[in-house]
Amino acid sequence: MNTLDLANHGPVIPVIVINKVEDAVPMAEALLEGGIKVLEVTLRTPVALQAMEAIAKAVPDAIVGAGTVRSIKDAQACKDVGCQFAVSPGYTSQLGLAAREIGLPLLPGVSTGSEIMQANADDYYFLKLFPAVAVGGINLLKGFSGPFGDVKFCPTGGVTVESAPQFLALPNVVVCGGTWLTPADAVASKNWAHITKLAREASAIKAA
Repeated sequence: MNTLDLANHGPVIPVIVINKVEDAVPMAEALLEGGIKVLEVTLRTPVALQAMEAIAKAVPDAIVGAGTVRSIKDAQACKDVGCQFAVSPGYTSQLGLAAREIGLPLLPGVSTGSEIMQANADDYYFLKLFPAVAVGGINLLKGFSGPFGDVKFCPTGGVTVESAPQFLALPNVVVCGGTWLTPADAVASKNWAHITKLAREASAIKAA
């Protein structure tokens, strides 16, 4: 799989934090019902790997990826539980080359021109701008479009359902990452219908 293909499945990739393994499958099913197929489950909790494995086995229509992948060890662990892609908060050549070696498509995180150049040197041209809003958001992406006209981005971090259309209107943005699709209170109360509603809204987002 080419990570750029992820953008073909909708305008938003949810960035998901799972604290309880039993929430993983119903959450994934709720997102899928709302039209969201690509799921980024972050490695920010002790149960993240178990949650990814549960989704990969029980929800075959979902494209499960791992977020917050920071090391070769992380990448291998995610590959072993059935993840189909990985997303990193930053970029090192060590991680980029190792991910390619084990056959795990990587969406590398960048926030500066130097990081983009390093990723390009390793043949990565679809990148995550992170944390998007904090590092300059739309204005930074406009600035990058000149010197990096052949690079496509997935801005993540601070993007909202309201601002996503403005990001998607940029020629170098093909998809956005969003944390708003799985709010902690909805997950805690197992309000899967609300998550499906948010997923439907996200699926319907159009570039402004």
